Amino acid sequence: MRAVRVHHYGAPEVLSVDDIDRPTPDTGEVLVRVHAAGVGPWDALVRAGKSALPQPLPLTLGSDLSGVVAAIGPDVTRFQPGDSLFGVTNPHFTGAYAEYAVAKATMVVKKPPGLDDIDAASVPVVAVTAWQALFEQAGLTRGQTVLIHGAAGNVGGFAVQLAHDAGLNVIATASAEDIDDVRSLGAQTAIDYRAARFEDEASGVDAVIDLVGGETQTRSFTVLRRGGSLISTVAPPDQARAAQHGVRAAFFLVDVTDERLTRIAVMLEQGRLKTMVGAVLPLAAARIAHEMLDGLHPHPRGKIVLRMRT
Repeated sequence: MRAVRVHHYGAPEVLSVDDIDRPTPDTGEVLVRVHAAGVGPWDALVRAGKSALPQPLPLTLGSDLSGVVAAIGPDVTRFQPGDSLFGVTNPHFTGAYAEYAVAKATMVVKKPPGLDDIDAASVPVVAVTAWQALFEQAGLTRGQTVLIHGAAGNVGGFAVQLAHDAGLNVIATASAEDIDDVRSLGAQTAIDYRAARFEDEASGVDAVIDLVGGETQTRSFTVLRRGGSLISTVAPPDQARAAQHGVRAAFFLVDVTDERLTRIAVMLEQGRLKTMVGAVLPLAAARIAHEMLDGLHPHPRGKIVLRMRT
């Protein structure tokens, strides 16, 4: 089978399309005939050797996937060959850029019938990240106010939708060209971060979801109410500054589980969430996809997805 591999860390040119043996599912795993694989910033970190997780080489890149169960390993009872599913491969976020991939059975769920593979592969990591940030890390409930930075990004777009669906008051920052899109996703207030300072338009918010980092994260402490939360997926916040402002501040890494994915799948099936696919490329163009991630090629807003030959 074909797989996109990394034999040594580096820039996009280190990627190669190799012929390798089809993997075999072990206990608690399923073998998936991959129809589509999502491409995300974490894939670029793995490729460059900057992942927070140990990654022995050589490796096959990719975590988000959608496809059909080809075989099941021992102790797997929730799936049968032929089931359509989506989710992620494993806690190391590797293995999905391939015609067949092994996935942990607890990190995938059955795909809603009306959701196609390209859309399904664009969802898992970013949607679960947004869910965890809002409801598990920040603990937000109906009627509270959240400020979401980077709201036009892939995680941000799901965060806005999920927050709006949950009855939160959503303030979002984005660039001017994305303001209308962010409003259409459910933001009551959308701020062009280049034209205005968000501190002048937001105060006393219950939580900030930081998807940007840097100065934006630092400035965000000033808009929180005492007892509020600053949740970042980018960098650990300054705990001394958090104590000074009387708020809780945390950084977290996404934990994709079947329970969390099932929540997302139900919302997709009910039309309460919409997917955001940008560029769709063949598996052989994975290097171009990573050049897009690194800003070497322009690409439409939304998730980059690799389509397999089926």
